[in-house]
Amino acid sequence: MTDYERFVHHVPVRWSDMDAYGHVNNARFLTLYEEARVAMFFVGARKHGLGSFEEGIVIARHEIDYLRPVDYGDPVRVEMWISEVRAASFTVAYELFDADVLASRAKSVCVPYHLAQGHPRRLTDAEREFLRPYVAS
Repeated sequence: MTDYERFVHHVPVRWSDMDAYGHVNNARFLTLYEEARVAMFFVGARKHGLGSFEEGIVIARHEIDYLRPVDYGDPVRVEMWISEVRAASFTVAYELFDADVLASRAKSVCVPYHLAQGHPRRLTDAEREFLRPYVAS
């Protein structure tokens, strides 16, 4: 049992995600993770009355471990939590499951960003409060 929550999102696998070998292309894993991340920081945050993440988040780093191929078919399940929070960035950790089998792990360093002004910014207190239940300690 963990001491933090995981945000869970099911992402459909599209025919366009496939490579010549009939598996999800390695680069398309980033798209699957992105769709889950958008669900967390746009839809999930909005349900908590927080819209500031929609104003801009940029990715400073991605790291992916591929554990097994993912075939075309049912949606994959992406579970996410926050592995690190800093003043002006946070790291999202992911596990991607295909038919309840762990297929990939990843991390993304996310930076809150003023898109209109063109520069990074610090996390707000409200954003930290939204992240708090998902932070692995």
